[in-house]
Amino acid sequence: MSPHDLRTNPWAVLAVLCLGLFMALLDTTIVNIAIPAIGAGLDASLDEIVWIVNAYVLVYAALLITAGRLGDIAGPKRLFLAGMALFTLASALCGLARDPVQLIAARSLQGVGGALMSPQPMAIITRLFPPERRGAAFAIPGILGGLAVAAGPILGGALVDTFGWPAIFLVNVPVGAISLALVTLVVPDLRPGQRHRLDLFGVLLATAGLLALTFGLIEGERYRWGTIVSVIAIPHVIGLGILVLALFLLVQYRRQDGEPLLPFELFRHRNYALTTGIAAAMGFAMLGLFLPFTIYLQSVLGLDAFDAGLTVLPQALVMTVVAGPAGSLADRLGGKHILLAGLTLFASGMAYLDMMARASTARWDLLPALLLMGTGLGCVWAPLFSIAMRQIEPRVAGTAAGVIETIQEIGGVIAGAVVGALLQHRLATALREQALRRSGELPGELREQFLDAVAGAASGGLHVEAGLSAPGVPFPAEIQQLAVEVFRHSFVDAMHLALLLPIVVVLLAAGSCLAIRQEKPLVETEPVTAAPSTGSGQDARAGVPSSGGPTRPERTGGER
Repeated sequence: MSPHDLRTNPWAVLAVLCLGLFMALLDTTIVNIAIPAIGAGLDASLDEIVWIVNAYVLVYAALLITAGRLGDIAGPKRLFLAGMALFTLASALCGLARDPVQLIAARSLQGVGGALMSPQPMAIITRLFPPERRGAAFAIPGILGGLAVAAGPILGGALVDTFGWPAIFLVNVPVGAISLALVTLVVPDLRPGQRHRLDLFGVLLATAGLLALTFGLIEGERYRWGTIVSVIAIPHVIGLGILVLALFLLVQYRRQDGEPLLPFELFRHRNYALTTGIAAAMGFAMLGLFLPFTIYLQSVLGLDAFDAGLTVLPQALVMTVVAGPAGSLADRLGGKHILLAGLTLFASGMAYLDMMARASTARWDLLPALLLMGTGLGCVWAPLFSIAMRQIEPRVAGTAAGVIETIQEIGGVIAGAVVGALLQHRLATALREQALRRSGELPGELREQFLDAVAGAASGGLHVEAGLSAPGVPFPAEIQQLAVEVFRHSFVDAMHLALLLPIVVVLLAAGSCLAIRQEKPLVETEPVTAAPSTGSGQDARAGVPSSGGPTRPERTGGER
């Protein structure tokens, strides 16, 4: 099959895009498993370890809206190629880093590359696939996300154990090179039919506001929501972020007649506005669930990272199997009811998991809950994005994708702050209660020392299970074991409360589905053409000869 034939086959184009997208998705899950090896290999402090993880998230979340808009202006293929090239280069720099500062800088560069790539596949799907076939297409990125979650710990553990931590980054280099070649050959170069300008002042405000807000939420717990340096405190940073974002929205409001970075017309579509809220809820729920659940599997049930990954694998596999049929059903029946069912199943699975989780639970006792959650997630992502993009004009598809992904990302960041704080607070209380209850098993001379040691460890976070010591004197092994038991039961207590938040958020999102309207798609006569360099002679529908000039988009049904 020639490159021309592949360019006119939307499924071939999607497959090529997904190779690069999977590389970026996998990298977000594979790094966590290598943190102990990175810390030891680079002699990194706790603060540096935190920044190695968070540098990517900060930059990625701050640039998504801008990257989506750049794709609308310059063409999504160009932005995808630029992002992939930068991500591949940054991965090589990560693998070659010789100190924590170099790795943090390279991770930040990875965040820029990931942000440039991420909105473009959704924009390209919107242009290549007619609305009645997008549900099945949007299922593919959802499937990849599930596979990345499952494969990250397993592949990461194997690479670290066999080749050392740099391998988790260096493996991206050959994959990235192959992806760059395939994207260059296969993906049509879809560009707008008229010239557009980038709102640079809007870019500055959006980036600064999102950086400040994301930084404050991610770093808040580490600074105990207080002073960072001198008179600057976490609430000041978060407040500044909100203020700058409010100014950004005001400036955008005044520029709606021109070329705004954020076209407010997106939110005049009821379904798009609703689905952005649901995306935020899912971002909150996914991190709000897996933050405590990952700790539970390893610190309470005693699994290593590889076994923890195997435990979660059935959920990802079920999601992968369900996502394709769910997307096709959404195309035929409308996505509203599929999405509602998926959210309800996901919330039910989380509730069942919360009910079953105990310090003595065998990991496979959790399998029904994981399968239920996987089925629910398989019914969420394709209908969600299909509904969101159904009435979006191709000229702003990249922006629409960037906005919805930014809101989803911020939902996850908020979950990390809120669920993490709730987990920490309840754990400290439960540790004191459990230690007081169990201290009667100890000899009188050790009882007070034990209670003081547990209280001190509780104030330090989630590390009681690492062991206790009195000032200068380790406790005997049986006392250490008692401390571990106290931690395990206390963490389960704290997790039960913390998981209620994502469950409630997902149920609220499910309720909002009732307000979704069944809409007819746009008649797509958008002035988006394939650049001559592709040699395809095709427009955004990859198979229909381009009209050669701008046209006015028509609508059938739906709401504006």
